[in-house]
Amino acid sequence: MLALLTRDLRLAVRAGGGFGLGLGFFLILCVLVPLGVGPEGGRLASIAPGILWVGAMLACLLSLDRIFALDWEDGSLDLLATAPLPLEGAVAMKALAHWIVTGLPLVIAAPVLGVLLHLPVAAQPWLVVSLLLGTPALSVIGAFGAALTVGLRRGGLLLSLLVLPLYVPTLIFGAEIVRRGAEGMALATPLLLLTGVSLGSVALLPLAAAAALRINLR
Repeated sequence: MLALLTRDLRLAVRAGGGFGLGLGFFLILCVLVPLGVGPEGGRLASIAPGILWVGAMLACLLSLDRIFALDWEDGSLDLLATAPLPLEGAVAMKALAHWIVTGLPLVIAAPVLGVLLHLPVAAQPWLVVSLLLGTPALSVIGAFGAALTVGLRRGGLLLSLLVLPLYVPTLIFGAEIVRRGAEGMALATPLLLLTGVSLGSVALLPLAAAAALRINLR
């Protein structure tokens, strides 16, 4: 499993879906929003939690179609399906590789980019916590969507339509954590809900994604 994870990380960097793609999109979004809504600090601070989480969600969405596409094209996916490693484990490793390439850089860079949107200092730690808890769910949900659409022509648009509605609970709870952190409100409820969404996704969706891949490989 470690060898598969290392291979996917190398392929992600070499194939152009590397560490800078999602981070670059996130940076551009944070730069463009003040230009569009105006530089007023109070206005930016009020919308910063939602904008930062929408940006993270869309940044994760950019490279989802590449999770299984390269393996489908060169036949590696058939080998993975017949390998001693359970296909569910392979899906989990690919989702982890996607999170390391896309989600982890967003978690690290988010506090700096939050400054561009005048995010209050009190909310900065909670932004990191919410992204750290929520981005794994985005990657696993995306892997499930990629498994459903693997091999389809122009599957990227269909993948977006399938995955975006599933991202909504993570988006709502993640942005609520940041908003409550900025206002000094109680955080237990959205934290527990976001953790539950992530744990449920990590536990169940690799099984569903592996089943979808087996159907597509028949």
